[in-house]
Amino acid sequence: MHRLLPSLIIIRPFIAFIVTALLLLTFSRLALIFWQFDRLPNINTLFTILFNGSRIDLSTAAYLLILPALFHPFIIMSRFNSQWQTILKVWFVASLTLLLFFELATPAFINEYELRPNRLFIEYLVYPKEVASMMLNGHLIAIVLTSLGMYLGIKYFWAFTSRYIFTLQRNSTLDKADSSHTLFKKVTLVLSSFITLTLMIFILARGTFDHRPINPSLVYFSTDPLLNSLTLNSAYSVMFAFKQLKNEKNAAKIYGEMPEQKIISLVQKNSSLAIPPYKNTSLPTLAKKPAYYHGKPKNLVIILEESLGAQFVGELGGIPLTPELDKLINNAWSFDQLYATGTRSVRGIEAVITGFTPTPARSVVKLDKSQHNFFTIAALLEKQNYTTQFIYGGESHFDNMKSFFLGNGFNSIVDFDDIKSPEFVASWGASDEDLFNQANVELKKLHQQNKPFFSLIFSSSNHDPFDIPQGKTKALAYTQTQIEQYGSHEIARHKAIQYADYALGKFITQAKKEAYYQGTVFLIVADHDARVYGSGLVPIKNFRIPGVILNSGLENKRDKRIASQIDLAPTLLSLIGIDDATPMLGFDLTKQHSQQRAMMQFANNFAYMQNNEVAILQPHKAIKYYTYDINQQKLTDAKENKPLGETALAHALFGSLAYSKGLYRLAN
Repeated sequence: MHRLLPSLIIIRPFIAFIVTALLLLTFSRLALIFWQFDRLPNINTLFTILFNGSRIDLSTAAYLLILPALFHPFIIMSRFNSQWQTILKVWFVASLTLLLFFELATPAFINEYELRPNRLFIEYLVYPKEVASMMLNGHLIAIVLTSLGMYLGIKYFWAFTSRYIFTLQRNSTLDKADSSHTLFKKVTLVLSSFITLTLMIFILARGTFDHRPINPSLVYFSTDPLLNSLTLNSAYSVMFAFKQLKNEKNAAKIYGEMPEQKIISLVQKNSSLAIPPYKNTSLPTLAKKPAYYHGKPKNLVIILEESLGAQFVGELGGIPLTPELDKLINNAWSFDQLYATGTRSVRGIEAVITGFTPTPARSVVKLDKSQHNFFTIAALLEKQNYTTQFIYGGESHFDNMKSFFLGNGFNSIVDFDDIKSPEFVASWGASDEDLFNQANVELKKLHQQNKPFFSLIFSSSNHDPFDIPQGKTKALAYTQTQIEQYGSHEIARHKAIQYADYALGKFITQAKKEAYYQGTVFLIVADHDARVYGSGLVPIKNFRIPGVILNSGLENKRDKRIASQIDLAPTLLSLIGIDDATPMLGFDLTKQHSQQRAMMQFANNFAYMQNNEVAILQPHKAIKYYTYDINQQKLTDAKENKPLGETALAHALFGSLAYSKGLYRLAN
């Protein structure tokens, strides 16, 4: 013990740092658990979260210490002892501050996404201007509290490390080692300290003696994604997501492998054609799909509504905040069971414009290899002599939309800089009224060219921080008093939904008076729901969105079939008379199919719903099977269904395969 004591003194600051980090993260986790206590099914869950969380926290602290640990035993015994302690103190304070920052940012993130900060947090950092505007306008209190917490944290951490962690004095055992120990004993002390410290850091960082180091899948224990998320700390969650970015193009590393030919065979079998005429071996899903409509090509306008889940649409059983959309639902071809593929706008764009299946990777809108020669309906329509256009009230560079659109078939982009004298500018750009006013101008111009056109219009008013023009209260359907009954904490969101609905209804009313209307098919659809939350592995009910097609040429009806966002593009092409070959797997909903299915990506979980049967894939875990009750909107456990599981896995892997090998494009 006497011989070991000097080594312990040398590594004592690292032990103290680990204990401090563990206390900080445990306190934060307890606070979050208390906040979400109603989600805990029993007291055992609390102890499971705390135990698994401590393993992750120790691993996180150890990773933060790897670099200084490599040098510490050697430098602390040198004449640079004093300078090194200052450097080490700065490192420790910076590391603790980093942990504190992510924990302080967690409540706001959970409130929006029901998960700790993850890859979405990283993606938002790429757009500091837009995010800063959103935070300043809608989350000022959170910014103030976080800033105050950071200030107090840094001040406390500096004083704490100075007083309790760094107490190595020149008259200590180390000083005696400098003066009285032989060179051999000094070397022995340095090496024993290095070995002890390295071994401790290695064991804690690895977190397990199993063949694989600790990772989220090893500590996840629940079917509730939030409870699983609480076992992590937020810094670890973000760092792990950053690490996973390098694997994002290969879903097989997440869900498991399947032979390439089997993937192709299964997605072909479950595509929109009973006997698909797949002839191009280099593009295995490219197939010609006969159109419903035959005649002069029709125009196409897609209106993508920001964050409009079925939970806010009265006619779909939600809060009655969309009277204008409700009217359209009952006087057009509308879908009662339409499901988004994801939780981000770019995922909605991906599904509606390309018909691409969702993956655990980022949307193809943001990935490098899909910026050119990637299939979109705009690319197909451009070859059919259509003029193609994207209209957006904000800055089109956001989420890489501009690059993706211009590289894949869109002739022109109209965004914030092109909107003449907008009456109201919000954090995300011009208001929806300004957007639709400009859209009407653009559509009239396109109509005058006497050639078919396709226009994608993307709204933004229903986006946090929910800036809407003042003085519109009388124009909205409900007063503040009336909407307070649906949750006083959501008044800003509910007002924004009402305003977006009002602007949409105003535009459709005006469009019906214009010459371009009669020859144009309109799709109104949400990109995703506002908040996706729940205790299931994939909260399916919060993927349900409205979808309405105007001027379809079919009888107005409420379509009760389960449908996916990826079905919309093939359906629209069929309605406007385009039957060229495409690589899309979606169903043409003008036809009846033996199966109804939808696909949903929730963080790293993938759900494949076929009729009322659901298979859910998780990273490095066995497939879970459920039955989904559409009326109750609930999942119940079901027995294994191997064919469904294989079909789900094939569709989850197809996107990565098609992206990496360039399979999702038009024939040259």
